Amino acid sequence: MPQTTNHCSAASFPLLNPGFPDMPMTETKTTVTRPLSPHLQVYRMTLTMAMSIAHRLTGAALYVGTILFVWWLLAAATSKSFDVINGFLGSWFGYLILFGYTWALLHHLIGGVRHLIWDTGRGLGPTEREFFAWVTIVGSVTLTFVIWMLGFMFKG
Repeated sequence: MPQTTNHCSAASFPLLNPGFPDMPMTETKTTVTRPLSPHLQVYRMTLTMAMSIAHRLTGAALYVGTILFVWWLLAAATSKSFDVINGFLGSWFGYLILFGYTWALLHHLIGGVRHLIWDTGRGLGPTEREFFAWVTIVGSVTLTFVIWMLGFMFKG
């Protein structure tokens, strides 16, 4: 691993011991060796790393989806452009966006519960982390399909 060396001397810092300039508070030459932070290419992508990235991406996607949801609510309240937004969200592309929004919401929710469990100090072992990552993936996909199937069943 690459390392860097910093040389510190008391002469570089005269205010360290202002009363006794000839008696430094530190050794005259101290070598500090610290490892440099490895580049991202050094790390092997793990499931928990991918889940962390997905959690951040779903959080960002929720902002966009919430703006669309507020636009739909405002259009429904004012009745001016409700047909336009309702027609867009009722199209195949609108359904795709709403399906993605539902998944992002559930994935972010289950990931938040996972982080809440971690905040208690539980589930931090390697097998537990992998288990919670899989629960987040399977749970969010399953709940998204269940919600959409129920929505189409009771759509009337």
